[in-house]
Amino acid sequence: MPKTCRGQRKKKEQQEKRPATPTFLLELPLVVDAGQASRLRAHLEAARQLYNAILSQGQKRLRRMRADPAWHVARTIPRTQKAERAAAFSALRKAYGFTEAALHEAVKGLRVGWIAEHIEAVLAQTLATRAYRALNRVCLGQARRVRFKSRGRGFSSIENKRNDTSLHFVLQPPEEGNAGSLLWNGDQLPALIDWKDEVVTHGLRHRIKYARLIQRPASSPRAAGADAQGYRYVVQLALEGKPHRKKKHTVGKSIVGGDLGPSTLALFPQEGEASLEVFCAELAPEACAIRRLQRQMERQRRAANPEHYDEKGRIKKQGKKKLRWKQSKRYQVTRRRKATKERKLAAHRKSLHGRKVHQVVKLGSTIIIEKISYKAWQKQFGKSVGLRSPGMFVELLRRTVASTGGILVEVPTRTTALSQWCHGCGRRVKKPLSQRWHHCACGVGPVQRDLYSAFLAASLDPADPIPSCARYQEYWEGAEARLRAAHERTAQRAKEGQILPRSLGVTRARARLPKSLREPTQEPASLGRLEA
Repeated sequence: MPKTCRGQRKKKEQQEKRPATPTFLLELPLVVDAGQASRLRAHLEAARQLYNAILSQGQKRLRRMRADPAWHVARTIPRTQKAERAAAFSALRKAYGFTEAALHEAVKGLRVGWIAEHIEAVLAQTLATRAYRALNRVCLGQARRVRFKSRGRGFSSIENKRNDTSLHFVLQPPEEGNAGSLLWNGDQLPALIDWKDEVVTHGLRHRIKYARLIQRPASSPRAAGADAQGYRYVVQLALEGKPHRKKKHTVGKSIVGGDLGPSTLALFPQEGEASLEVFCAELAPEACAIRRLQRQMERQRRAANPEHYDEKGRIKKQGKKKLRWKQSKRYQVTRRRKATKERKLAAHRKSLHGRKVHQVVKLGSTIIIEKISYKAWQKQFGKSVGLRSPGMFVELLRRTVASTGGILVEVPTRTTALSQWCHGCGRRVKKPLSQRWHHCACGVGPVQRDLYSAFLAASLDPADPIPSCARYQEYWEGAEARLRAAHERTAQRAKEGQILPRSLGVTRARARLPKSLREPTQEPASLGRLEA
């Protein structure tokens, strides 16, 4: 066979799409000296400028494509004609070069001069892919605009496409010491590997798909592992396979119904105890500390910029003119303290999400919840959603359930309306949010509203999630006592002093007063000693 034919055949085989394999991440800290940290910052600055350049070019192509009359004609094609609609938009994308492959070609002309000394061709392609995904979200209406990376914001991560060139991770064989390091542009960055950690040991047994370098801010340049600018560096390894599951994290076999609110979580498994609790209640003290720092920052800013406020303490309006704010050293210190608190709160929230996800999976492998618009929640319950992040919790639950072989079913609220439906009579009665108890004239109730919704969700058929009265009769006899027991446990926590939101339907525990308001009197013996 001629060499040209063999080369074309090999190239065709390489271009064929590989089958998708499961991927999980493993993060390892890096040991970086002052010289390496300086070079890494230079590499990331070059990546920032290259990313902004390709993002700007892609944005121009997107605007020209949207201005074409053919774009508006394609939008008028009915969505039922999927093939014609997709062909019209695909032709427009190719005509204006708004495709991932076109941006890969465009980035070649931008990777010149000093940027080429810092960013290899394969890394430039990953930056182009990253820019295309951001622009494609705007094109599809999933985002309003793209965000360019400023010098102050910086560029905190960069990744490769494979692990055999440019930015890649190398692990020594066991006979040579089992050490690992990240190689990039002539620098060898050692990784701290704890081989006694079962998660790390499990991860490093799998094939490395690619590596990602991440720069994270530390509390100060004097923090452990931080460079002169106050940054830490870690490597994330994308590994082929499934993540390690600890022995204590078992998987249940039951069906679990859940009702997730902005600040509450109700769970009802078909087998086991029901529960009603405040979602991520441990985050409240940390949020209070952040609010105190925010007020302190506002006082410091007012003291440093009195000319920007009127006699009533309001910021003066300058029209389109941008105000220039002076920042004192104490203000900058307070801002760093606040940033550190926010990073710790985010890490704590992620830990609480993981713990609660494993608790839910331990109850059952099939989880049924209502499909909620978390963007709408952000508008109505912004403070609570921003603190607890229920959308992130559901996404983590979805990934964990899928990795264990289970299923997460999100039923539409318009067809089920679990909080309005009664299984006794089959009627739907719309309730205001202030009504936290379900009590129907047919004899069902009183029962706490969130717990009742979780019970109804647990008894739905995942294949046909439409509530029916006949389905719930066999479950209700044993479920009513479990629902009342769950609410009694919640009420007991309120009596013990825990502050609960009103959405739980529990009267808040009042402050305990002493039995007697009289001041304690001194004992005669102590009086005698004082007189002596």
